[in-house]
Amino acid sequence: MDNINTQPANTAESHLRQTRGLFWFRYDLRLHDHAALAAMTRLVDEMTLVYILDESWFCPNAYGVQSMGEHRYQFLMESLSDLHNALTSVGHELVVITGNVAEVLVELLTENSFSHLGVSHYGGFNEVKEVDVIQQYFPAVTMVTGNTCSLYSPATLPFDVNDTPDVFSPFRRKIEKHGVNIPASDDVTHWPLSFAPRMNKSRTMTLSAPPQLDDECTETFTGGERAALAHLHRYLFDWKGASTYKETRNSLDNWRDSTKLSPWLAIGALSPKTVMRQLFAFEEKHVKNDSTYWVYFELLWREFFFWLQQKHGSKWFAYSGIHGKQPNNSHDPQAFLSWCNGTTGYPIVDACMRQLAKTGFLSNRGRQIVASCFVHELRQDWRYGAAWFEHKLIDFDVGSNWGNWLYLAGVGSDPRGHRQFNLLKQTEAYDPNGEFCNKWLS
Repeated sequence: MDNINTQPANTAESHLRQTRGLFWFRYDLRLHDHAALAAMTRLVDEMTLVYILDESWFCPNAYGVQSMGEHRYQFLMESLSDLHNALTSVGHELVVITGNVAEVLVELLTENSFSHLGVSHYGGFNEVKEVDVIQQYFPAVTMVTGNTCSLYSPATLPFDVNDTPDVFSPFRRKIEKHGVNIPASDDVTHWPLSFAPRMNKSRTMTLSAPPQLDDECTETFTGGERAALAHLHRYLFDWKGASTYKETRNSLDNWRDSTKLSPWLAIGALSPKTVMRQLFAFEEKHVKNDSTYWVYFELLWREFFFWLQQKHGSKWFAYSGIHGKQPNNSHDPQAFLSWCNGTTGYPIVDACMRQLAKTGFLSNRGRQIVASCFVHELRQDWRYGAAWFEHKLIDFDVGSNWGNWLYLAGVGSDPRGHRQFNLLKQTEAYDPNGEFCNKWLS
């Protein structure tokens, strides 16, 4: 069992009455390898499972952009439908509620005598604050948490979270010196009874049927746990993609040249620990080389940002970054719009931005190119770029997205403090024949 944390209720009667759990899904939309959900099922007699569609995601934020764009919304709804379908097969349902997160949780906990609240630990500043507020208002409710979104937990990290290195290389060395120990999968083995809560039914959402999976159409992002596990198996064991990942990962547009796991990892339809276990199995069965190590290396980058954001809290979104360094940039609405629309006049940048607009995805190399242009050539406030990525990317992850933008803007974890890409050289290296630019600019 991986770092399960329960905080017991403050009433002696809690052990005498029937236990009733409310499990709140967030970035953990799956049933496999789910530490927090498995812990909850072992502790309660009956249970309700909910997902809250936060209405603030669809309103303009401080940067004039709504958080939830169309591509990410579609992927989310497919994932929720798939999860609901999986739950119905074990006698449960997923209740999807729209509204303010705090208000919805207060209503549910007040009206239904829940003794337990289950939620996976997620390190985003706002996500941590949401849980803290609920704990403050409902001290008698037992909180059940678990680390389902990360490879490690506070207990298995070789340092305190507040001592997380601010630079990736020391972080990686400490992790690898400590040993790459991934626990066994923590799966649900027993399901409590389903409980139908009293609530405002007008805010519940009816989910459509889960997406159909076509074995012949494998080069698409389809939301849900089934699609995630199928893609992981195809990438590793059918295509053997991990064996050449280091050589191909910088491709701008070829589906099989990188893992494409990030959307399912971001939404939690795929466990990062499951990826590691399957990667170890691939290395044992096929080959262990620099490329297979590099898949792990990229997962470590994700892990690095996951923990670093918790160390720095609200500084993760500050203009001056995690070290209080003031960039010499500003916000120009017209320059921002031209970058968003792919009309900057830099062909490689414009091609990438049009690909992002059309698909909701962009290669890691493409993200670095357009972010560098935004910060250095266009001299724009990096936070607007991060907010646009949050709106557009189907694999948006608060740690990785904002962490990488901090890095490129020179106010994050980059020890050099200035990471500018030569756009001409990037074009010559990654689109030498102009095929990518011709495809997306035509």
